[in-house]
Amino acid sequence: MTLSTTIDHLFAGGVGLLEPDGHLSGIFKRPVAGRVRIEAEGLVGDEQADRRVHGGPEKAVHHYAAENYRRLARAWPAIAGELVPGSLGENLSTEGMSETTVHLGDVYRLGTALVQVSQPRSPCWKISHRFGIERLSMSVSRERITGWYYRVLEAGEVAVGEAITLVERRTEVFSIDAFWQLQLAHRPDLDRLAALAVLPGLAPEWQRRLGERLTWLKGGSR
Repeated sequence: MTLSTTIDHLFAGGVGLLEPDGHLSGIFKRPVAGRVRIEAEGLVGDEQADRRVHGGPEKAVHHYAAENYRRLARAWPAIAGELVPGSLGENLSTEGMSETTVHLGDVYRLGTALVQVSQPRSPCWKISHRFGIERLSMSVSRERITGWYYRVLEAGEVAVGEAITLVERRTEVFSIDAFWQLQLAHRPDLDRLAALAVLPGLAPEWQRRLGERLTWLKGGSR
């Protein structure tokens, strides 16, 4: 169980207006210079426009794999030059970690902070709106290249160029990619769904939603 890579980019702040409708969004992150503190609510100086669905302890830090941008650029060549780290609103970008290698509940040392993977990101319409591509957020979801969130177990500091290192793995079964394969399945395996719904480290809101879906599917299978 060895997984370590270098932090290539850090981003924070960034509430702005999505044109042409003028919706407020926190997708407009700015590069962080020097060391930044990570606390329970995320990077100091970070902002979210809609706290109903963004931010909070279970979505404190958003990590997006830099290699995903290359996949998106191949799929959407007209905006390839705009698909660069930070443009999907993440806080943290690296090479060498992806939805297939990162697992729910993973605990990582991030600089001097300790963080845990709590849930995947659920892409919203604002991704499409920012780039003016109607189906872009759907493409991110369909390809299961959504990124993921951390909760903060121990506050600390981090800077570009420092390491992010796997400290503990809670499950070998449920990577971020495996989560989405099961969640997006029309008829998921009920035993796997039951295991996912009680997975240690998974955000309570997802545990609730998956549990409700499991109950509904079991009722429909009678």
